[in-house]
Amino acid sequence: MSRPRARIEWTGDAVLRAERAGAARGLLAAAEHLLQVSREVVPIEEGTLARSGVASVDEQQLTAAVSYDTPYATRVHEDLNARHDAGRTAKFLERPAAEEAAAVEQIIAAAVRRALRG
Repeated sequence: MSRPRARIEWTGDAVLRAERAGAARGLLAAAEHLLQVSREVVPIEEGTLARSGVASVDEQQLTAAVSYDTPYATRVHEDLNARHDAGRTAKFLERPAAEEAAAVEQIIAAAVRRALRG
């Protein structure tokens, strides 16, 4: 009586690479989404603060960041007593980050799923 034979091909390393690449793409897309939402509420006087916003990803650490790079960005973000035009507000990054958390998760998850489908 002969024993049944099976051949198994391990593709785990390729799957992990695809998952990591998808996660990096998802993180960038999510960071860009958050940047766009925050730009809709960032206080505008001359537009310099809004233009200084940037989304970035560290693909090695799989971390993303959204930042505004002006000398006064932190002060404007934290000053709850400042007056701004209608629809513009302090906490222009913190509030959208909290409000968009579910959307950010969905963006990242969708990118990972797409990467795993090949």
